[in-house]
Amino acid sequence: TDSSGDSLLSCERDDAVTAAASGGDSAPPPPPPPQHEITYPSRLIYYLNEDSESTYHDLDTRTRSQGVIHLAQASFQLEAFGSRFILDLTLNNVYVLIGYQYVTIYVGHAVCLQGGEHCYYHGQLRGIQNSRAALSTCNGLQYVPHPLCVRECTSAYAVWLRSMPRNVFEEMKYLEIMIVSDHNLVGNLLVYKEHLHTRVVLVAVEIWTDQDHIPISVKPLEMLRDFSKYRQHSIKQHADAVHLFSNVTFHYRRSSAAYFAGVCSMTRGVGVNEYGTTWTMAAALLQSLAQNLGIQWDPAAKRKCGCVESWVGCIMEDTGVQHPRKFSKCSISDYKEFLLKGGGSCLFNRPTKLFEATECGNGYVEVGEECDCGGRAECYKECCKKCSLSNGAHCSDGPCCNTTCLFYPRGYGCRYAVNDCDISETCTGDSGQCPPNLHKQDGYSCHLNQGRCYSGECKTRDSQCRYIWGPKASASEKFCYEKLNTEGTEKGNCGKDGEKWIQCSKHDVFCGYLLCANIGRDPRIGMMKGDITPTSFNHQGRLVDCSGGHVLLDDETDLGYIEDGTPCGPSMMCLDRKCLPIQSFNMSACPSGSHGQVCSAHGVCNNEATCTCDATWAGTDCSMPDPPKEPPPSEDEGPKVSMATNRLIGAVAGTILALGVIFGGTGWGIE
Repeated sequence: TDSSGDSLLSCERDDAVTAAASGGDSAPPPPPPPQHEITYPSRLIYYLNEDSESTYHDLDTRTRSQGVIHLAQASFQLEAFGSRFILDLTLNNVYVLIGYQYVTIYVGHAVCLQGGEHCYYHGQLRGIQNSRAALSTCNGLQYVPHPLCVRECTSAYAVWLRSMPRNVFEEMKYLEIMIVSDHNLVGNLLVYKEHLHTRVVLVAVEIWTDQDHIPISVKPLEMLRDFSKYRQHSIKQHADAVHLFSNVTFHYRRSSAAYFAGVCSMTRGVGVNEYGTTWTMAAALLQSLAQNLGIQWDPAAKRKCGCVESWVGCIMEDTGVQHPRKFSKCSISDYKEFLLKGGGSCLFNRPTKLFEATECGNGYVEVGEECDCGGRAECYKECCKKCSLSNGAHCSDGPCCNTTCLFYPRGYGCRYAVNDCDISETCTGDSGQCPPNLHKQDGYSCHLNQGRCYSGECKTRDSQCRYIWGPKASASEKFCYEKLNTEGTEKGNCGKDGEKWIQCSKHDVFCGYLLCANIGRDPRIGMMKGDITPTSFNHQGRLVDCSGGHVLLDDETDLGYIEDGTPCGPSMMCLDRKCLPIQSFNMSACPSGSHGQVCSAHGVCNNEATCTCDATWAGTDCSMPDPPKEPPPSEDEGPKVSMATNRLIGAVAGTILALGVIFGGTGWGIE
């Protein structure tokens, strides 16, 4: 809306899309800079007695009788690029959960409201297949038009999707986010989604209206640490990641900071972002969420990551590209590696509650619905009709639903374990969905008794060396740790106190500085701080390699020290560079059988402190024999692929729609 009160839109034409669509073997010439033009939108009003539409320049979508209730459907017309476009829209009840919390903090107390004015629309351009649109009418018309390429999915392609075995990358994930803004923030936020099979869902918004509840600093890493503490002590709302937007310009090379691979963690599942234009805020949030999901910045050599022909660039490029709309091959590979290591277990729970108004076709099964296909490829064609199961159908989609609309039997595998510390999930026999993604409780041995499970990952010094330095690297011999880490020098220590290196006690040498053999010149992740400390000794007639280096992530985490959870002795694990008994980690006990064995020795204790029983056992303590009652299904088919202010919330909703195009055609899922 301009200063005169008229609504206008700045439309950008992306000629790179047109060039890419023209085909040909030769590389297209570099496209010209984006073109901009001003357009004045109008709303289309349908007159029943005339069976026609007329333009109307008042864009307000609120109903006459209830000022905060907006029309369920609306159409807008705009002219751009020499053409006339009509946007047919419905209220977006998909990407903002029912019961999302809007928290406004006043002096001395917080007021928690359920929801807010719902004025966020999504839909498509009339007559243009596979088009998408998202806008807000809370404060005039807020919308950023840009072309969007969506690959058509033929029926043959859809069948191919169904026949592929399920893995953690292909399975839909839901990242649930909470947004917090400081008391100076006024503006929009936009995010987009694609390529990662993960839907972003906004579950809460908190606005600081009285004062800032952490020190607001131009140093984002300081603010990140303070915000992490604030989340732990003051935010009770469940979320997979919580991000702060602040009206400050960071004295930093980037406009956001987040803990790398921190999603699902109360302490590390946070990020801080600076205020800016809609697109810069969108890019900042998208990049900081990607950091939470274990996605690194793309290397300077764009060709390596598949961004060489992209005019707008890829999302994790470190070059300040404008309006990025895709993740590179490197980013997708990073996310897969994060999942396969056991990260992101919280992303697999499927939200069930949306805004109060149910909507058939949004892909979520709500009150009054038996099924909801959303996109056509998300259900089996004959199983679900108008959000009701067809006659004789038990289910319509999910890894535990077969193509004949029946449940797979109890015990049928629906999600495979990704490592020694993960647990394979099996169908329950009464649902089309796979149970929640669980992993073994911390402390279980793994990797042939060489490692320990910690937060779903198998921790060993060997695996950490390979993760940092590449597949040829390995952990140095015990002699290196016992000699160097007790010296308290740059080549071996248990941290730093000011300018002084801390000596490790003999008890803690395997929890200090990480020493590796056969390391390369550059780490495969993070950035070197200082130089590699190459050290070698003649020990028992052999040359022993004891090298290390301080490798820093953007959040200043130093990978050059041994990770928490790594074994450091019999029934001992590292925590904060100390070697502690596993019992001191205060883990909840799982049920034991009559002989005192955990899960009666017929199952494993999971991260929820309950027993996951072996296939032929049942009961809370896995003590009840439970032989299989049905043969496995005859069809040779694996599991299926299923598919704060009002302005701030609306920007997030619009962003999420675009993310639906970036994280895999199916979206992120952030709570």
